[in-house]
Order: sequence, then C-alpha cells, then structure tokens
Amino acid sequence: MRLAEKRVLITGGASGIGRAIAHACQHEGAHIVLVDRDEAGAARVAAELATVAGDRPAHAHAADLAREDAIAAVLDAVLEAGDIDVLVNSAGIGATTPFLETDVSLFDRMYAINLRGTFLMAQGVARAMVARRVAGSIINIGSVSGSRGNTGRAAYGTMKAGVTQLTRIMAVELACHGIRVNAIAPGPIETPLTRDAHSAATRRAWLDVVPAARYGTPEEVARAAVFLAGDEATYINGHVLDVDGGFMAAGVLRG
Repeated sequence: MRLAEKRVLITGGASGIGRAIAHACQHEGAHIVLVDRDEAGAARVAAELATVAGDRPAHAHAADLAREDAIAAVLDAVLEAGDIDVLVNSAGIGATTPFLETDVSLFDRMYAINLRGTFLMAQGVARAMVARRVAGSIINIGSVSGSRGNTGRAAYGTMKAGVTQLTRIMAVELACHGIRVNAIAPGPIETPLTRDAHSAATRRAWLDVVPAARYGTPEEVARAAVFLAGDEATYINGHVLDVDGGFMAAGVLRG
C-alpha cells in the first residue's frame, strides 16, 4: 500500500473531490482525518470509510475554514491525536459570475475560504511538521481557472491563481525541512459543486474546449493526489499537476 500508516488530513472531505481523495488514500493504507463545515456530511463519509477499513476508522471534524479561530481549534484537536503526514487542501466554493456583476461580498467570501483558508491550514500544518520533524507532503487543490482567463471567474480564478503561487513559494521555503508542496489543477469535474454552479450553457462551453470532450471524475483527481502524497513523488516539489482532459493545451473557456 502506497500510503500505509500515513495520517492524511483532508479539508472539504464531505463531498466531491475531497471525498474521493479520502477513499483513495484510505484504500492505499492511510489513516484519514476529515475537516468540513458540513458536519453531517463529514460524519457520513467517515462512516463510509469505516465500512471499508474498520481497523483504520476515519475521524471527522466540523470547521468553518473562513474563520481563523476555527482553523486553529481544529488543528489543535487533530494534532493532539498525532502527527499529520499529508495535508490535502480541498475545501472551496465556486461561482460563475461575470466580472461586472461580481459583488464584493462574493469576492471576499471566495478569498476567505479558497485562498486565506488554504493559507492558514497549510501554515498551521507546516509549522507542526517542522516542529515535529515530519517530512510531509502538502497538496493544494487549485484549478485550471487559476491559469487561464476563463470568463465568469473573476473571483474564483483569482483565488485559485493565488493558491498556485502560494504552492510554489511554500515548496521553495519548506524544502529544507523535507516537506514537499504541490498543487493539482482540475479542469471541469463532475461534483455537487459544479452541478450547482454550471449552467447548461457553461457545460456546453467546457465540452467544446476540453479535448477529452467530457467532465472528469473526482476519482481521477484522487488518483493524482495519492501519487503526489506518496513515495513515488519524493522528487516532485512545487509542481502544478493539471487534471483537465487536455484543456490547458487547448484554449480558454468563453461561456
């Protein structure tokens, strides 16, 4: 098993990509810790995992990652129980709103969760890794919208661009501690978030510019996360791995 006995903390683990990563990591032998603002959803995923590997029960914690005090409290609780070997920052919100119609409250909310929350969670875990001499792996979930001028994503794309740059800076600064930091940039993925945020027109626009001509699955992103978390990727640091069906080679979303 590629992640045997590693303790993996996953934010946004109650659904979508985070849930798929939790299942994939547990399948590879990891001990899973879930953090999500959806307490019932996180508990439900923990119960799913328990039916698969009862000897490695998952633990679920509720936290609003837009709040600094909530992040500090959940990290205290998680770290009291043991070291964190792998952090996957998967929590996030999305919206498709034209630039001229983007309200500052949406921009601020997107910043608080998608970028600031990622920063605070990564910083807290990295500090613990350094203090405890854990040569760990941190994986931030970005987006292809952080690298392309995709329309309707003034807030979302800006925050994901920030996640990409944060990943690179962390990778450089933390390498001396044996900590690797990478990002995964998904293209359109079939999740509850995209089902709510993508209109029929948006879906058609994506399918027109993705060479694979389909949305990806959360499991396809999860397989990339398992690779970056494990020993097969020990010399991969500061990398942004596109999981996008070829979108980044093809163009820009307009729609």
